[in-house]
Amino acid sequence: MSLCGSFLSDEQFQCSICLDVFNNPSSTPCGHSFCMACISRYWDGSKVCQCPLCKKTFQKRPDLQINRTLREITEQFRSMRGGGVTGREKRGGRGGGRGGDGAIHDLFEELRKKLPRHLPKPAMTLTQDAQSQGVSIPTLSPPVTTPLASSVPNNSPITALNHTSGPPLPPPPPPQFSRSSGRRRFTVSGAASSQSSPVCEIHHRGIMIYCRTDRVCICPDCKAEDHQDHDTVTVEDEWMETKSHLSVSEQKIQEMIRQRIRKIEEIRMSVSELELAVERETAGSVCLFSALMTAIEHSQAELMEVMDMSRRAAEHQADAMIRQLELEVEELRRRESALTELAQSDDYNHCVKMFPVLSSPPATKDWSGVSVNPDLGTGTIYRSLSVLVEKFQEELKTVAETGFPASVLEPSPVRTQPRIKRIQEYAVDVTLDNNTAHPRLILSEDMKSVRCGDRHQMLPDNPERFDRVVCVLGREAISSGRHYWEVEVGGKTDWDLGVARQSINRKGKIEVTPMNGYWFLSLRDKNKYAFRTEPSTDVHLNLRPHKIGVFVDFEKGQVSFYNVDAKIHIYTFSDTFTECIYPFFSPCTNKSGKNDGPLIITPVNMTE
Repeated sequence: MSLCGSFLSDEQFQCSICLDVFNNPSSTPCGHSFCMACISRYWDGSKVCQCPLCKKTFQKRPDLQINRTLREITEQFRSMRGGGVTGREKRGGRGGGRGGDGAIHDLFEELRKKLPRHLPKPAMTLTQDAQSQGVSIPTLSPPVTTPLASSVPNNSPITALNHTSGPPLPPPPPPQFSRSSGRRRFTVSGAASSQSSPVCEIHHRGIMIYCRTDRVCICPDCKAEDHQDHDTVTVEDEWMETKSHLSVSEQKIQEMIRQRIRKIEEIRMSVSELELAVERETAGSVCLFSALMTAIEHSQAELMEVMDMSRRAAEHQADAMIRQLELEVEELRRRESALTELAQSDDYNHCVKMFPVLSSPPATKDWSGVSVNPDLGTGTIYRSLSVLVEKFQEELKTVAETGFPASVLEPSPVRTQPRIKRIQEYAVDVTLDNNTAHPRLILSEDMKSVRCGDRHQMLPDNPERFDRVVCVLGREAISSGRHYWEVEVGGKTDWDLGVARQSINRKGKIEVTPMNGYWFLSLRDKNKYAFRTEPSTDVHLNLRPHKIGVFVDFEKGQVSFYNVDAKIHIYTFSDTFTECIYPFFSPCTNKSGKNDGPLIITPVNMTE
């Protein structure tokens, strides 16, 4: 039996799903190991994340990582079993590279090279000189291992195997002597061929002596020439003395393993206790923050409204000043042009006559003290909010000192909708499809914004163009996966946003309902929000959104809407998509300038 097979087996490195040696192994929270690809496919095909062995169920799919230590040990095992041959190949009778015994020999050879003393390569024979002198000299090969605690590096393959395969690595068999053709030979495993007998390269005599002073194996001639006063013994005696320390080293390693196993259990217990503490803290914090959010929602909505009004007033003031400045600039440029022509004229009488008129500056306004009013009128709201924050800080101090009372430690509410920061990871680049736009719609050159004009444009009446509903579709089709985009709607009184089915009717009057392939949110008369269901579903928003986020999960049949600035979920349609869907945009009619602002597809900035 090979040495490899005596203490290692396929079952110790076998994935219980594919029944093969581990490939990129990873460990589940319950402690079992599987191939990364196998456990991922197993969970992909199941609605519940469950350990295939112990059947422990995880509420949230674990974030698995490759167990690098186990992967390195598995690769060492593969090399010892036949140069990386998998379990399937061995069952089929195929293999390659060195066998298990050859791999173990390589490992011991590597260990021998790392010993603090020089050990010659294994080779044994009796020299002709010794035979001619009638001296019976047993030629001994050196031992191939030393006490593990003092000689084996922590990162050696032998150490890794001892830590993963159960009992420590056993020492090699004791030296044995055999006689063949009148010649004594020594090997690690017993009898050996004459080609493996060690001889001195200088004197060609058998190496049978160990010099403790220089820590090398030598022949009798070497001892006589260079090691006369040194402490020397036979190689066999040195090995027997060294071998007596192996059990001590094994016990030390076993105790180290037990200590680390206890520490692993201690760490796992600490993680479990931490998870319970997180649940308790989550329940209390949800109650506390919910109360605060309810109190400040009204203040936040009022703040947004005041800032919007201040912005509009400032824009109107700035537009008036800019128009006046542009008129003065135009007049000054005319005066400058006239002076340039006068300077080039040869009509001296004309020049003398016109210069006083042109050189005097025109009547203009002194703009040195003119600026746009920067006051947003939000001071009162912030002062009121400051009072709320102070009360909240007092509650936080109480919680930090005494913790949450038992009455508020209820289970945390289940989140039925993903948080906006999470869905923003599925952001896609959405552009408008000019071939679908109603003739009154005006699209920007980058196809990122759309507004309604005053009159129809001369456009081809192609089948995909809407001819009655003032809307346009996005260019990107959605047929699978998750997609998210954001649209700026601030300043408009009416708009529609959502998705529409590819096969919708685009000509004449259209019933915009989910049954007819439309899923979108609408705003009418600046503050009336509704979802086009049957019948229409009104929704009351305390905080007016300036930017809407649209999230589509095609496989789940969900279309969700979010207030991006307030990070609030508004509504989710649940349906079944049987064909491609497209982003849907309608800026609605401009209402004589009251709703002339555009809908703008904006880049997605990850919310903190």
